[in-house]
Amino acid sequence: MKLLLTSAGINNGSINNALVDLLGKPIDECDGLCIPTASYGHPRLGPVAAWQFITGRAPTPMCELGWKSLGVLELTALPSIDEEQWVPMVQGADALLVGGGDALYLCHWMRQSGLADLFPKLRSVYVGISGGSMVMTPNIGEDVVLWEPPDGGDEALGMVDFAIFPHVDHEDMPGNSMAEAEMWAATLPVPAYAIDDETAIRVVDGTVDVISNGHWRLFPS
Repeated sequence: MKLLLTSAGINNGSINNALVDLLGKPIDECDGLCIPTASYGHPRLGPVAAWQFITGRAPTPMCELGWKSLGVLELTALPSIDEEQWVPMVQGADALLVGGGDALYLCHWMRQSGLADLFPKLRSVYVGISGGSMVMTPNIGEDVVLWEPPDGGDEALGMVDFAIFPHVDHEDMPGNSMAEAEMWAATLPVPAYAIDDETAIRVVDGTVDVISNGHWRLFPS
């Protein structure tokens, strides 16, 4: 599975070009599945944010890019239905579009639903926003835990070997300065990227590169 891990979606031409390159064909020839689950676990988001993401009204462009088809995959529903009803759709999707919110809540439901078990063999491009990007990392950092998983801790899926601090230096998030990111990174056992909303991280076959029209920083472990 190829990854495009963003802070705020496909919001500039460079990130859009990276997405098309990963897909291997134009967006209007691709089938996508959007996953809004993370928003329900975040105290400042919830159902309204999920609706905005799905309908393309969020400030983080993703679902409104002109996909050939677009479905909604709600992870909390999946344990109650047969796998035959949803696994083939995931396996056939060109892209999984994963909205922002609480990364550990999203991680919990990726595991509970069985979606995480499919990741190693998927051909889809995984495109994350904020918490939807952080969920692929080994740890999110104890300082940013909001929703607490049943077993505690800050561990996420570990599909990549680095952590992500999104929205760095965002004007509406005074706690997201680069200095705060550096202190957060110092608590982690892995390298960490601080990325602003004009930046994304692309991962293909273990090779990592950064696409940016803004600014970012890598903190070694």
